[in-house]
Amino acid sequence: MSKMLVLYYSFEGTTQRIAELIAGKIDADIAEVKPVKEIKTKGFFKYVLGGGQVVLKIKPELKPLKVNLDDYETILLGSPIWAGTFTPPILTLLERGYLKNKTIAYFYCHKGGADQAEEKAKAVIEKNNAYLSSFGCMNVPENFESLQAPVIAWAKRVISKPSSAFE
Repeated sequence: MSKMLVLYYSFEGTTQRIAELIAGKIDADIAEVKPVKEIKTKGFFKYVLGGGQVVLKIKPELKPLKVNLDDYETILLGSPIWAGTFTPPILTLLERGYLKNKTIAYFYCHKGGADQAEEKAKAVIEKNNAYLSSFGCMNVPENFESLQAPVIAWAKRVISKPSSAFE
């Protein structure tokens, strides 16, 4: 089995919580994606600023990752949902060539409005990578206990699938 990485962006810690759960249960390395300039606001204006970045397809510059992506074949990629899709830092990863020829499974955290999040992520991931599957986590702060078993089961199914189509 190849080395696995849980790679995620988390604005308020919700996606980080799921990422840490997954990494701990499947014995994967973990790394956080951080933009050089993070949105400073919380509350309502985070939706305005974050959603605006999504609509404008902004690809923020990222801080250097604390891992070498070349060391990993399988990546479980996590993001909150903003304006119905993954966040701008994840867009940067996928469209600026950070992730190429990888096998990627996608997980996301949301409070609703994620109807097409999986399709959007799959379309971008498949440009340069093999796409495995997706898993959505709704209302993580309220549902964390009940989400644990299904998230872990999904992650274990993902890592048991055949490795990358790029071999």
